[in-house]
Amino acid sequence: MPVPPTLPPFPEDLPTQDLLVVDFEKLAAENEEEGDLLWKAATEFGFWYMKNHGIEELTEPMFEMGRETLALPMEEKMKFWQGNSGDSFGYKAAGATFSDFNGNTDVAEFLNVSKDDALSYPSVVHRAYPLPVQQRMHTAVQPFVRQCVRVCEVMLKVFERKLGLGEGELGERHRVERESICETRCIKVPPTRERKATALGAHTDFGSLSILFNKLGGLQVLTPNTRDDWKYVKPLPGHAICNIGDTLDLLTGGILRSSYHRVQPPPGEQAEYERWSLVYFYRPSNDVEIAPLITQCSLIADAAKNPPRIPIPLESGTTASQWFKKRQGMWRTDSEKGIESYIATGGKYEPKRLD
Repeated sequence: MPVPPTLPPFPEDLPTQDLLVVDFEKLAAENEEEGDLLWKAATEFGFWYMKNHGIEELTEPMFEMGRETLALPMEEKMKFWQGNSGDSFGYKAAGATFSDFNGNTDVAEFLNVSKDDALSYPSVVHRAYPLPVQQRMHTAVQPFVRQCVRVCEVMLKVFERKLGLGEGELGERHRVERESICETRCIKVPPTRERKATALGAHTDFGSLSILFNKLGGLQVLTPNTRDDWKYVKPLPGHAICNIGDTLDLLTGGILRSSYHRVQPPPGEQAEYERWSLVYFYRPSNDVEIAPLITQCSLIADAAKNPPRIPIPLESGTTASQWFKKRQGMWRTDSEKGIESYIATGGKYEPKRLD
């Protein structure tokens, strides 16, 4: 059932995770107390709400684009398939990734639009997109991407100050003009009351920062210092849900925290409706080496002496694009070895340091 103007309420009897609320307007004005609040959220848990971000009014045109695109016939959508070689831009059908170690698959389908393609349109950097995307590239996708980038750039500046890094040490590695795997994702989860039907399995995000918009529940986060205490994140009107991804965790030696999360079908009466979500993934430029910035920051140098929270080994010199392809192909159902490949890699992908 499509999402109605008035949604059934989020169930009050479910365990939810309290998150700090960060005010973007104060962050942008370099308010010190608000910077402290963001730092606390990013280092202690890695998830937080954000208000006054200026993105909310840009989301509905993006959802309209997503609804029209994912309503296309499967044959048409598969013309824009992202493939199974570690690429992400384009269409992903439901069931293309494993959601657990028993071989169950995800129930979400989504479309990823590259930041590079959006900002260069009508020039093509990575790939072409379905007609509904092309028709809204200037009016919907570009404004959404630009404001998300602005929000992320402000947060990076806060992290630079808190870490004692030079101005632009993180920003230069994420500069919008440089080619990257940054993308916007519009996700559809069909209605279901089947609790085993995981929309997206447990994971950390590949990149540096994620900004999520959704009206129905379903997002769950893994409480720090536990392995199985999953709690819902309740959607709040006008608030984005933000989190740290792997590359900021790795670049800062684990000071900024990338935390596990998953997406279940909406709870309670909300299960009768399609769950639509919109995410902007902010990632380093393709050629950036993913390694702790130990020569630029003594805090990072000290933190990097601890065992890494991200347990997948990285060879020296691994770049952001190489790291992304490694992560992107881990849980594909159409990978060379199928579920055995997933168990061999994903099965070991769990927190090794919980403090």
